[in-house]
Amino acid sequence: MVEQQAGVIENIGVHGASDRSTEADLVRAAQRGDTAAFDQLVRAHDHQVLRMAYNLLHSEEDARDVYQEAFLRVYRNLPKFRFDCSFSTWLYRIVSNLCLDQLRKRKVRQEESSTFEGESGQVDRLQFVAEERADVDPQRRFQSAEVNSRIQEVLAELTPRERIVFEMRHYQGMRLRAIGEALNVTEEAAKNCLFRATHKMRAALGDFV
Repeated sequence: MVEQQAGVIENIGVHGASDRSTEADLVRAAQRGDTAAFDQLVRAHDHQVLRMAYNLLHSEEDARDVYQEAFLRVYRNLPKFRFDCSFSTWLYRIVSNLCLDQLRKRKVRQEESSTFEGESGQVDRLQFVAEERADVDPQRRFQSAEVNSRIQEVLAELTPRERIVFEMRHYQGMRLRAIGEALNVTEEAAKNCLFRATHKMRAALGDFV
């Protein structure tokens, strides 16, 4: 499931020429007030937007809030869209900014949790970075739990931008170029932010790595 989600996110904004043409046509039609065209744009991206927000925020409620606000902003600002980038890049830039806002609010409130509410109950978000087959050996399982707990602490200490870049790269599998486009920064800036986050993570983990 995680691999499928990462694959979806990694392909954000990557379409064939005919898809881009269709998307551009839909945007122009929606700008002229064609509600059916706007609905089609929403349907083309709604699952990816919700999945991206959920994967970054690990909260169904927050993800749905971001989803609704993102498409509301798209609707309000679509007449101003000038095709300086693809519609997909513009949309996911909005989603990323909203997720960043949520992460900043959490940091201020210090309400970060090591678990999130999944479809079947509470889920430890850090199970996704646990060492493969660690459950085969009790000692390795204990060590993985320690590492995961420390990773959670370090993630909470990162700046919101460092955290979202780190999670986009390592949890979502997004390329640096796609991360930069989503955050409206250069690929080099995204790379530098990832370097800082990774350096902090390695320094904090110490003997764990």
